[in-house]
Amino acid sequence: MGEGSDKPKVEIASQSTKVTSGTDVQEKLIVAARVFSDLLKPTYGPRGLDKMLYKTDGTTAVTNDGAKIVAELLVKHPAAKMMVSMAESQEEDCGDGVTTGMLICGSLLIEANNLFRKGLHPLTLIDGYEISLQAAASQIEKDASGTDDGKLLAVAETSLRGKVAESALEIFSPLIVEALNTVLENRGEALAQHVSMFKTGTGGARDSRLVKGVIIRRRVLMNDLPNDVRDAKVVCLDGDIKIREMVRGAELKITSADALDSFIGAEHDRKSEISRGISESGARVVLCSGEIDKDILHTLCDSGILAVEKLDSSELRNASDATGSRIVESPLDIEEADLGFCGHASWVRKESTDEVEDVIRIEKCRKPSIVTIEVGGAGETGTEEVIRGLHDSLRATSLALAEDVLPGAGSTHSRIAHAVRTAAESQGGRERLAMEAFARAMETIPATLVENAGGETLDRVLELRSIPLSEIPVGISQDGKIWEVDGVWHPRSVIENSLEAATETAMGMLRIDQVISARGE
Repeated sequence: MGEGSDKPKVEIASQSTKVTSGTDVQEKLIVAARVFSDLLKPTYGPRGLDKMLYKTDGTTAVTNDGAKIVAELLVKHPAAKMMVSMAESQEEDCGDGVTTGMLICGSLLIEANNLFRKGLHPLTLIDGYEISLQAAASQIEKDASGTDDGKLLAVAETSLRGKVAESALEIFSPLIVEALNTVLENRGEALAQHVSMFKTGTGGARDSRLVKGVIIRRRVLMNDLPNDVRDAKVVCLDGDIKIREMVRGAELKITSADALDSFIGAEHDRKSEISRGISESGARVVLCSGEIDKDILHTLCDSGILAVEKLDSSELRNASDATGSRIVESPLDIEEADLGFCGHASWVRKESTDEVEDVIRIEKCRKPSIVTIEVGGAGETGTEEVIRGLHDSLRATSLALAEDVLPGAGSTHSRIAHAVRTAAESQGGRERLAMEAFARAMETIPATLVENAGGETLDRVLELRSIPLSEIPVGISQDGKIWEVDGVWHPRSVIENSLEAATETAMGMLRIDQVISARGE
C-alpha cells in the first residue's frame, strides 16, 4: 500500500494506489490553492481585469466575477475542489465576496507553508488561526455601523465597480436602490429574486430604466387586440380559457340536423358564458398559463380586452405579484377581490424570428411586489455581463437593507490585521506566530488593491500598518494610494462570511496529513 522500505507485507489496496504523507501533503495542497487564488487576483477590486472563458460548447464569456469563473472551471485537484465548494457556499449565502474569500484562503495557506518549514505543528497553527478569527470577529463588531440611504446607495455603487455595469454607475445604482425600496414597501422584504431583468436588445446601458411591473416575451395572437390600455384591471388565470376537454374518449351519434345544431349551439353558449364571465368581471387585461380558444379570443378582442396566453408559472406568478391580483383557475370563478391593477398595458410587435415573440409590458402598477429593470444594450455578451453585475449588486444591497455595513477599500481587513497583532502580543505560546501570519494574510486584500492599481504594494501596506486604529477607516483608493474611505461600503455578512469560510477551509486543509489516491495520481 505504501512506498519505500516500510512497505507492509499484507497489501489491502491495489498496486495502483498511491499514498502521500508528511509535509509533502500540505505543500501540494498549498500549491494548488495558491494557483487558484493567483488566477483570481488580477480580477479583484475596481481596477480588476477580466477573464475570457472559452466553454466546452464553443461559447465564450468575458467576466471578472469570481463566482462565474469558478463555476466554469473544470477542477480536478481535491484542494481546488474544496475551494470551489467554499466559493459556491459564499455565492449562495451572499452573492458577493467570492474572490475575497479565495484570496484570503490562499494567503492563509501560503503563510502556513512558511511556518511549516520552520517546524510549526499544523495543530498549533490551527489554534492560532482560531484565536485570530475570534479577534477578527470582535473587530468587525466594533466597525459595523447602521445602514442609511447614503450608505445603501454606496453599497450598490461599490458592488458595481470594476464590472461592465460601472460604465453607467450613476444610472444603475439609484435604479437598484429604488427597485429594492419599492419591493420592501409593498412586500415587507426585498430580495434579489424580487427584481427581474429584461434585455431590450437595443440602445445602450444608459437607456436602462425601472419598470414597476413586468415585461413578458410572448406572441400576441391578433393584430386587432387592444394596445395602449390605461388604468386597467388585470386577472391572472392558471389554466386554459376554453371548453374543458373530456378526460375519457367519447363518441356522439348525431342522427339529425337539429341535433347537430343543438350540439353546436350548446358549445357556442358555453364559450359565450366563459367570455361573459371575463368581461363582466371588469378585467381589461387577461394573462393565462394555458391556451385561449379562438372564438373566445375574438369575443374578448371585440370587448376591448387584451388577452395573453401560454405564460409559464414563474411569469404568471410575477405578473400576479406586480399587479396585486390573485391567481384563479377558472374564468367563471373571478371575483372582485381577485383583480389586480396596472396603469399601462401595451405590446410591441417584433419582426418574425425563430421564436416569434412580441414584447408585452404590464407597468405602472400601484403596489408592485415584483419590479423589472429594463437593461439597454445591443451586445449579447456585454449585456449578459451587465445583468450579472446588477444581480450581484442587488444581492449585496438587499443584504444591506437588513443588516449593518462595513467600510470597504481594504480598510476592514487592515483593521482586522491591527486587531489580531494586538491580540497576539498577549499570547505567550507558538500560537503567536500563527496569529502574526493571519494578520499578514489579511493584508493581502489591500495589497491586491494596490497591485491591481499599479502602485507600490509594500510601501502602501507599511503605511497602513503605521496608521493607528481610529474612527475614520483608512484604505486604498482607486489609484492605489492611502485614502480615508468615503462612500465605499459592504454588507457585514459579505466580509464576515468570506473571512469565516476562508479560514475554516484553510484549517480543514491543514488538518490533512495523508492523501490516498486509488488512481495512482
